[in-house]
Amino acid sequence: MSASPLRIGTSSWSSDDWRGPFYPAKAKPADYLPFYAQHFDTVECDATFYGIPRASTVEGWRTKTPEGFLFAAKLPQEITHERGLVDAGELTREFLGVMGRLGDRLGPILAQFPYVAKRADAAEYESGSGFRDRLARFLEDWPRERRLAVEVRNATWIAPPLLDLLRERGVTLAFSAYYTMPGPDRLFAGPDPRTTDDVYLRFIGDHKTMDALVAKLKAEGKRAAEWDSPALDRTGELARWAAALRERPAPVKGVAYFNNHYAGFAPDSARRFRDLFST
Repeated sequence: MSASPLRIGTSSWSSDDWRGPFYPAKAKPADYLPFYAQHFDTVECDATFYGIPRASTVEGWRTKTPEGFLFAAKLPQEITHERGLVDAGELTREFLGVMGRLGDRLGPILAQFPYVAKRADAAEYESGSGFRDRLARFLEDWPRERRLAVEVRNATWIAPPLLDLLRERGVTLAFSAYYTMPGPDRLFAGPDPRTTDDVYLRFIGDHKTMDALVAKLKAEGKRAAEWDSPALDRTGELARWAAALRERPAPVKGVAYFNNHYAGFAPDSARRFRDLFST
């Protein structure tokens, strides 16, 4: 692991397909997190998106990782997707209370929001004004001491109304390598879009396209499992992200996470980007 101020890891650590290419071939699921923490110093906890974990589970994550390890955690989808941030205060407090059992291992919380299609709501697709109104009310009760990052998937929303709101409230705009969002060249072409001193990067990819590619490679006998090796070479794009971040007027610090759908094998993508960013 490097001493870079940008911590780099993967979104989740629980893929059985990594047994062999990353985890020891005979590793049990209980062994995954301790082994992972020997190679990366941070992870994004995708499991919390699907519900609030048990307190005992969170305490187990803490005891299985060394001092200095950092977890980022997604807000549950009930808050972000089902309730749309409305009437979510009690559930949010419950979630933060459970995740607080990580102690100083708990890093930023990610609020991931869905893409709004033009055919569903043309005005909201363009402006995101309804989303901003709900977010502003939600942030009134958000504890200032707990770091929050917000990810949106409508490129037109990355504009002063949202950026100003996030800056005012001390909330990080998450940058996503996602097919609906601008790449680093467009993202950093104008004024610096960072809303806090820390960055939160998510390398997501296109799930539908990657699923089709992986299925094709498996059918052709070129792949043993879905997520056991790279399926795409995305070195060029990673190099552009690394260069854009290094060129920022202030040093970049924060977190960056890769999922399997970005290039086919998240640990490889994370290690490639770590090498490129530190070069």
